[in-house]
Amino acid sequence: MHFLILPALFLGSLALTTPAVGQQVFNVRDAGATGDGETLDTTAIQKCLNDCGQAGGGVVLLPAGTYLSEPIKIRTKTTLRLERGAILLATGDRSAFERDNEPGKFDHFLTGKDLEDVTIEGEGTIDGGGQAWWVAAEAARQAKSGYTLPRPNLIVLTRVKNLTVRGVTIQNAPKFHFVPTECDGVLVEDATFLAPERAPNTDAIDPSMCVDVVVRRCVIDVGDDNIAVKSGKRADGREFAAHGLTVTDCTFKHGHGMSIGSETVGGVKDVVVRDCTFENTVNGIRIKSDRKRGGTVENLTCENITMKNVAGAITITSYYPKIPATDEPQPVTKTTPKYRNITIRNLTATSTKDAGFLVGLPESPIENVLLENVTIDSQRAGLEIRHVRGVVLRNVNVTAAKGEPLVVGDAEPVID
Repeated sequence: MHFLILPALFLGSLALTTPAVGQQVFNVRDAGATGDGETLDTTAIQKCLNDCGQAGGGVVLLPAGTYLSEPIKIRTKTTLRLERGAILLATGDRSAFERDNEPGKFDHFLTGKDLEDVTIEGEGTIDGGGQAWWVAAEAARQAKSGYTLPRPNLIVLTRVKNLTVRGVTIQNAPKFHFVPTECDGVLVEDATFLAPERAPNTDAIDPSMCVDVVVRRCVIDVGDDNIAVKSGKRADGREFAAHGLTVTDCTFKHGHGMSIGSETVGGVKDVVVRDCTFENTVNGIRIKSDRKRGGTVENLTCENITMKNVAGAITITSYYPKIPATDEPQPVTKTTPKYRNITIRNLTATSTKDAGFLVGLPESPIENVLLENVTIDSQRAGLEIRHVRGVVLRNVNVTAAKGEPLVVGDAEPVID
């Protein structure tokens, strides 16, 4: 049934559940969805998404219930709204994701390409059913360190202009939860991302080659990167494939922290992280890359940050996954990491391991770093600063249980 909604007041959570005046609503129940959690509702959901796109936009509505589904595609000018008590649940049937004639390749659960004005919102939940995938993935990782077993991501939206995720809970992805790719104008607000602490590769938000991204007031508690800004290739007409990311007022719980990389070939510019808390994360603030997939990362500002029981407060390194004890310079190439203009101020942290690392390459030192009003209490080693040019430490207090609070090599920090 298609109908026009009458005027309504937009107060509090009603803004998430009440369509705007004149928006056409496509209720999946009217299209035959059962919402019983056992019957596949893929056909009804996809019909509503298709009808909404063909109508020029509107709202696809999931009332309370559990909607079991195979992979689906969202259309342009579409709002996918999950009311309180609604769960969009990905099937655990592996064959539903396998690509024909492409062994080892999978379709992602919720996808869309070349769209505009797409919104996912409400007080409901999108659940990836990752439990069906994690055991094999962890076994593969244990057998080969660093290996990521191929499997679907939960939400991958590509080349979308004006993309919003608001209010929903997104949880239990087989692999990454939300991957906006080559998007322009992304807003994620008041959302919750959940996966068990050891669920492998379950990044929460991975903006890839995106422009103008805002993440605010989110709770992120997952098994891998809480947020990871990626820039895996160069973008036509842009010096930096990824630029303009702001993260504010977010709570990071389990996970691998606020990351840039490891893919930075296309460049990353203008990242601001402000007024955030970290608790029990594996990392705090991190830039990670290496000589094979590096690029320029410049203008990172982090301020007003509180960390508790993190396993390393600051990790900015041109080596990944492991920092060697010593290294010799190598020729500079198109994929040599280059980091510059990094400011971290008003940060207080307790670390269960080392205080952290600022480690560049001998052939490509990190440039222009300011640490100001930074206090780190480490249960192991102090803060290592190696291959860095132009580093200023202003009111920095590092306490280390083992060794010196500052471990300096090929760097001359100015200490105020």
